[in-house]
Amino acid sequence: MRRRGGRAVLARGLWTAAELAVTLGVVVLLFVVHQLWWTNRQARAGARHEVSVLERRWQDGAEESATPTPGAAGSSDSAPGGGRGRDRGHDPSTGTGTGTGTGPQGPRQDQAYAVLRIPRIGLTVPIAEGISRAAVLNKGYVGHYPRTAQPGRAGNAALAGHRNTHGEPFRQLDEVRPGDTVRIDTADARYTYVIERTLPRTSPADGTVIARVPYSSAHPRYRYTEPGYYLTLTTCTPEFTSRYRLVVWARLRTAAPRDVGGGH
Repeated sequence: MRRRGGRAVLARGLWTAAELAVTLGVVVLLFVVHQLWWTNRQARAGARHEVSVLERRWQDGAEESATPTPGAAGSSDSAPGGGRGRDRGHDPSTGTGTGTGTGPQGPRQDQAYAVLRIPRIGLTVPIAEGISRAAVLNKGYVGHYPRTAQPGRAGNAALAGHRNTHGEPFRQLDEVRPGDTVRIDTADARYTYVIERTLPRTSPADGTVIARVPYSSAHPRYRYTEPGYYLTLTTCTPEFTSRYRLVVWARLRTAAPRDVGGGH
């Protein structure tokens, strides 16, 4: 009888352990589905919506600026850059001014204010100020590193984005090549950068890759030596890890007033 009782206890214990293992497996599976599917779906939908909101706002501003206010002194249909839609204190030919359409202080923290397009990888995504995970990156946006140049400005405009999950805008960043174009649209200007070089892997501590004149302190042969109008894109590598950073550098080729239609 004692032997049978022991076997029953052992069987119950094994059954309970098996149930716990199955439950744990289901929980892990649901977590993986949430991370790899649901966060991407949710973030991509939110990012697409934000791009539409920005372009609609710019379009409305352009139309408003083109319509003179009755009785307003000095209003004119032909006044270049007149009204709120274009007059942001920005000169695209020199890269001076805010270039963001957000006022002289620049965009607010976590505010989406520009659109990044990389035709090579079919990417269209909002740019927001800051690199907060919760408020920017996990929304599927690309984040602008604080204290780096704004798009179109002299110096180095540095951006970060997720490689995996939460919209993973930079999932295919490793596929861009020298000569590819990168476009940034703001409320009042369109900036076209041309990719020049890629640093396939460096340490997360290699902070000089987003310096005003960018270079890699860990890989000295990756270096710029003169001031310019740079764009730096950073993301984690290899995929599904955050052990290293992938870095792409581009340089400004053209800056022009943004098309009224927001254009793709």
